Amino acid sequence: MEIADSTALVSGASSGIGRAVAIALTQAGAQVVGLGRDMPALRSLATATGATVLKVDLKSADALQRFVEHSLPDLAPVDILVNCAGSGRFGPLDQHRAEEIDRLIDVNVRAPIALTTAVLPGMRQRDRGRVVNVASIAGRLGVPNETVYSATKGALVVFSRALDAELTNTGVGVTVVIPGVVRTSFFERRGAAYDRRWPRPMPPERVAQAIVRAIAREQSDVVVPGWLRIPIWLQATLPGLYGRLERWFG
Repeated sequence: MEIADSTALVSGASSGIGRAVAIALTQAGAQVVGLGRDMPALRSLATATGATVLKVDLKSADALQRFVEHSLPDLAPVDILVNCAGSGRFGPLDQHRAEEIDRLIDVNVRAPIALTTAVLPGMRQRDRGRVVNVASIAGRLGVPNETVYSATKGALVVFSRALDAELTNTGVGVTVVIPGVVRTSFFERRGAAYDRRWPRPMPPERVAQAIVRAIAREQSDVVVPGWLRIPIWLQATLPGLYGRLERWFG
C-alpha cells in the first residue's frame, strides 16, 4: 500500500506507540490525524509533525460517539486506521473493580471496533485501506495478574483476523500487531512498574517502524520482536510443556 499522500487516523497519539506511529507515518508522507486525551502532548505532536490533533477520550462512549458522528465526517477520507490506544490494569482478578474492567473493555475492544466500523464503509467504497490493531503478547499467551487486559487484547487479535478474512478480495486489509515489552508509561499507568531483567523493554519507535513496514507490505500479522513467535508457537503446539516452563520461569 502506498503511504505517501494517504490520510492516517491514529488513536493513542499523545504518547507511547501511538505518538511514535504518528511521527513515523508523517515521515512516510501520510497526513496524520492523531487522537488522544493529553492535549499539551497532542499540541507538541502537531508542532513537531504538522499532524491534525483532536482530544477524544476513548473510554467515554459519549465522546467516541460524538467524534464518529460529528468530527470524523469533517476529516479527509481515512485510508489508514491505527488503533494504538490501550489501557491496562495489574493485579489479581478479584481486585479489579467493575469500573476498571469496563474501562479496559471500552478502550481496548469497543473503541477499536467502533472506529473501524466508522471508517470501513469509505475504505470499501474506494477499494483501498488498511486497519492496524495494536494488540499485545499478553493477548496471545495470557499473563497472570493481567487477566482482563490479556482477554481484551486477545479479543482484538481475533477481531482483526476475522475481519481480515471477511475483507478477502477487497482492497482493504487488516494488520494485527503483537508487541512485547515496550518502554512507555503504560506500566506506571497500569499500577505496577515493569521489574523484570529480561526481556528488556524496546523503544516504541521500533514498533512504529514495524507498523509502517506492515502497512506498505500489506502484512496481516506482525510480532515485535520476532523471537516472540517461539513462545507463541510453543503454547499452540505443546501447551503442556509451555505451561511447565511458564511455572518455572514466570
